[in-house]
Amino acid sequence: MTAPAEDPELLADPAELAAKLGLAADDPTLLYALRSASRDFAGAVRHPVRHVAAEEVRLDGTGTALLQLPCAPVTAVTTVEVDGAVLAEGTDFDWSEDGLLERAGGWPRRFRAVRVVYSHGYTVVPADIQDAVSQKAEMTLNVTPGLASMTVGGESLSFATGSSASVVGVTDTWTRTVEKYQLNRGDRS
Repeated sequence: MTAPAEDPELLADPAELAAKLGLAADDPTLLYALRSASRDFAGAVRHPVRHVAAEEVRLDGTGTALLQLPCAPVTAVTTVEVDGAVLAEGTDFDWSEDGLLERAGGWPRRFRAVRVVYSHGYTVVPADIQDAVSQKAEMTLNVTPGLASMTVGGESLSFATGSSASVVGVTDTWTRTVEKYQLNRGDRS
């Protein structure tokens, strides 16, 4: 699978899906389906997926030795400050690619006490993400409008359209890939 086009919203290559479906890579409907599936994926995994350089965040201190950054994978941590005091990497704190900041003395237990500037995400979107996004976009493009439900006694009819989210489901590939890349899994309601 090739890298997605340089459109920062797309997590899959429009040329590949276009070739499979016999459409032009710049077909507006195809691009809409890919953008929609890409946004759905980023929302489901709770991070933008694509690489973001030097993002600044303010974090609430936990009172523990570990602090979770909101996005992963982390590729660099350039600044960590606690109440305005700059900390030194390796001496005052350490970080992991999974998005954890560790501080031996612990982080203060206060709101917005920690300022971090870090880079995160993928410069090349992983192939399994591209596959899942392409499959969902393809499903969206292939939905045929038609009767979705029917009630005889109360005379109600409903018709599905191409934009009907209830008609376009998800594949096992989508579900497995979202689970693999999803952050903050423990806070589901």
